[in-house]
Amino acid sequence: ATEATTKYFLIQTTAAAMILFAGTLNAWQSGQWTISQPMHPISTTMLTLAVMMKLGLAPTHAWYPEVLQGSTMSMALLISTWQKLAPLSFLYMTMNMLNPKMLLLIGLLSALIGGWAGLNQTQTRKILAFSSIAHMGWLITALSMNLNLTTITLLAYLTMTTTAFLMLSASATKTLLDLSTMSTFTPTMQIMILFTMMSLGGLPPLTGFLPKWLIMKELITMNTLPLSMALLISSLPSLFFYVRMAYLTALTTAPSTTNTEHKWRLKMLPVMLLPTTTTLA
Repeated sequence: ATEATTKYFLIQTTAAAMILFAGTLNAWQSGQWTISQPMHPISTTMLTLAVMMKLGLAPTHAWYPEVLQGSTMSMALLISTWQKLAPLSFLYMTMNMLNPKMLLLIGLLSALIGGWAGLNQTQTRKILAFSSIAHMGWLITALSMNLNLTTITLLAYLTMTTTAFLMLSASATKTLLDLSTMSTFTPTMQIMILFTMMSLGGLPPLTGFLPKWLIMKELITMNTLPLSMALLISSLPSLFFYVRMAYLTALTTAPSTTNTEHKWRLKMLPVMLLPTTTTLA
């Protein structure tokens, strides 16, 4: 936990210093401090890089899986959801000054790395970390095209990620091996995890399918077919490890032994939140 805290502190303070320096440089060049006005190109580039570091976007993503792996499930949930809102607000306010081609490149790179790097992971927190990187790639792609579409993608991401972390926290699941013993939990819990994983993978008719479908529709409208195909291909590895997690949860059975303990009594708060978040996901 100490190592994860140190890494998170260093990354976030470095990014914050870069944002402050970008604002100072912009004020020196243009004479105004507001970021909603046109900024100097160097300041815009520094601000974009700093926000990439804060969000864990590729290629500045290396710290993110390590920090989540060294954190508790509740802290990993906060880092993956709440802590992303402030950096995203910077992008919302400066999106008109950002280079759309650069945003599309960052989005594609994040989606590719998030999908492929998660294939050989066995720790659930690292899998969800690379899943978050991939979803942020889709979100940045949407940001380069349509603000309303970005908001829909963000809300879907927050709902699905919150549900996944709450379920893994309630079931004390840390590795893929733990998922194979989910038969000791209630059937309701198994079904909820199954649908959440499928939604994260973007399978219809679940919530996770809608943002990806809208993004693909927008990209095709803009005649960017190669980028659309690349994003679709990048989503296949992510879908594979989501299906693997769903398979281990719902289609495997623990050995039938007389001393099997059925963990049907779960912590109260996650159990109260899970039905609502699963329905939304």
